[in-house]
Amino acid sequence: MIYEILQIIVEELNDYLNENSVALANIADANSENTSSSFPDISLSLINIKEEFTLKNIRNNQVNGTSVRYKNSKVYLNLFTLFSLNKATYTESLKSLTKVIEFFQGKKVFTQANSNYENVDGVENITNFKFITELYTPTFEELNFIWGTLGGKQYPSVLYKITLLEIERDMITKEGAVISEVNKNAIIKN
Repeated sequence: MIYEILQIIVEELNDYLNENSVALANIADANSENTSSSFPDISLSLINIKEEFTLKNIRNNQVNGTSVRYKNSKVYLNLFTLFSLNKATYTESLKSLTKVIEFFQGKKVFTQANSNYENVDGVENITNFKFITELYTPTFEELNFIWGTLGGKQYPSVLYKITLLEIERDMITKEGAVISEVNKNAIIKN
């Protein structure tokens, strides 16, 4: 599901820019000998995943007639993504950076209805999704740590937080019957 969400963003951003310059790529590999010549102009890198703890205790069960199926709680994630621009010149990179920010200013909520997503063979088919993007501004210290971890060379970039990505495995942990009546005369023994 993480790959599919990031691929949706790549495809939508490429459509907006009318070019094929955005790709999923680890910016830490930009300076390696094998990829430096073939590295994309705009790379989208996943740099962190954080669980949304406020939604952790929501029950996950399904009632069908008189039976109940229980599942483990869904995992809700926030993805921190980095758009790095590696154009031919610094000024071109800054111009493209502005276009990336303009794109997300105009489209913050992505759903099945407002997004074009072409499924790739062997990739999970997602039919119902909703996620929200918001600009994330790290402190200078955090930014230093990020680029230090990624190899030290800093490119013009912007960080976005993708909120409430829902992950659920279709596995039933327990089944039971729906409580249909309560016996008022039941005696509780201690």
